[in-house]
Amino acid sequence: MDISSRFATQAYAANKPATTPAQGHGGTVLGKAEDFAETLRASETTAIASMTGGADAHSLVQALAQTELAVEAAVTIRDKVVEAYQEILRMPV
Repeated sequence: MDISSRFATQAYAANKPATTPAQGHGGTVLGKAEDFAETLRASETTAIASMTGGADAHSLVQALAQTELAVEAAVTIRDKVVEAYQEILRMPV
């Protein structure tokens, strides 16, 4: 192995961890679904607390806005998946 290929190998090995996904929460589709469900649960908890006098209107509006964004993102992703599936179905075999 010559010097330039050794440096290339070392550079690749040094940069490879930067290209691997993080092992934390939310790095997978399941993690994203859990984040979505947690957003909905938090909003529901805030809404219940608001009805019972445990939370103010500002926090309720904030929770509802976060839920709206989460639902809009989920619908957009669903639409893209359906569109991709339909495109695959149109491909000639």
